[in-house]
Amino acid sequence: MDNLEYERKYINSGAKFIAGVDEVGRGPLAGPVVCAAVIMPMDDIVDGVTDSKKLSAKKREELSKIIREKALACSIFEVSEREIDEINILQAVKKCMTGAVMGLKIKPDVVLCDGLDIGLPFNTEYIIKGDFKSYTIGCASIVAKVYRDNLMIKKAEEFPEYGFDKHKGYGTKAHIDKIREIGPCSLHRKTFIKNFWEN
Repeated sequence: MDNLEYERKYINSGAKFIAGVDEVGRGPLAGPVVCAAVIMPMDDIVDGVTDSKKLSAKKREELSKIIREKALACSIFEVSEREIDEINILQAVKKCMTGAVMGLKIKPDVVLCDGLDIGLPFNTEYIIKGDFKSYTIGCASIVAKVYRDNLMIKKAEEFPEYGFDKHKGYGTKAHIDKIREIGPCSLHRKTFIKNFWEN
């Protein structure tokens, strides 16, 4: 199976604009969850697109730039750590994905979405491991990952003691040890750190 199988299926049934949507940052202890939605031209495929986690940071940066240049429409949406604490991560992901798709300047005929059905208000197919199986989801995955990583690198300048530039907010041993040592900052998701930090 190549990663254009889903796209071909919808193009063959008359769809013109196929959006891929993916989230990044569901699991970290700090920072927002970020979703990207992209509509890519099907006659100008970007080589090398796959699940963003399988690519080096350098390769992701290169591909993200090309994807954003070629995209017919591209939208990024984020939900803050504070809102994640308020509404829970599942609702945050749902809001984030919906926001990303609603932000597209072209209305998609169909949306290909990574993961489980979260009730997007569009004609949507949900694909497990979609960032690997679908080209458009793979493009969205790369854009979202690069955007969030760069955001966390920037936040590391504001909160240098936590090492956000290295782990991007994920729960590494060094990160957890630092929270235990000095406590959390405003970027931390309080509901995610309650197992080892009580205020």
